[in-house]
Amino acid sequence: MKQDFQDKQKKKLIAQRNEILETLAGKNEQLRSLVQGIDSGDDVDIASDTIDRTLLNSLGEADAARLSMIERALERIERGTYGNCLMCGKPIPEARLEAIPYAALCVECQEKEERRNR
Repeated sequence: MKQDFQDKQKKKLIAQRNEILETLAGKNEQLRSLVQGIDSGDDVDIASDTIDRTLLNSLGEADAARLSMIERALERIERGTYGNCLMCGKPIPEARLEAIPYAALCVECQEKEERRNR
């Protein structure tokens, strides 16, 4: 894989990582305000706040999972294994990495993994 492509992907991954970290920080502020407001509300407000908190937590988990995948991709860049499928070892097409820069599997192996996890 060409070094300039890897450099471009590294910048993209770092930008995505920073975006997630900023989003998570914002959600934590939102969560703090929800928690502080629970004591003053009636039952409907409390139920609404609980739903909002659950939504924020689930979004946080999705972002945390994506952040982990980004960190692993950055590690693969440093080790020189970025762009190779972790299952079969074949090169992952650059078009796939452009779309999903933290992709660890080629399309074929990703499909196998998804079928296995159903």
